[in-house]
Amino acid sequence: MKAPRAALLVAGLAVMTASAMAEEAGAGGATSSTLMVYRSVGLGLAVAVIMVGSVLGAGYAVARIGAAVMGAAAEKPELLTRSLVYVALAEGLAVLGFAISVMLMQKM
Repeated sequence: MKAPRAALLVAGLAVMTASAMAEEAGAGGATSSTLMVYRSVGLGLAVAVIMVGSVLGAGYAVARIGAAVMGAAAEKPELLTRSLVYVALAEGLAVLGFAISVMLMQKM
């Protein structure tokens, strides 16, 4: 129940930041430094959301898949090496999120 609240909070912050940026740009009196601050805050928020989402998702996937792999290995030990590929795929989710975050941070 708390995860949807957090997602709504993050989405609300993103909408408020975007509307503030549009308001500043439409006012005509906005300085470029103000817009750069909003851009940096928006990119920082995006990096944080991507890292949190990918790491939590990868952790959940590894926990579920790891438990299933160990259960299968207890019954049939020869399945262990083949089943570890699925754990590595789940761990790749965190690596992909980290790579995307690094690319976004380079735009700051």
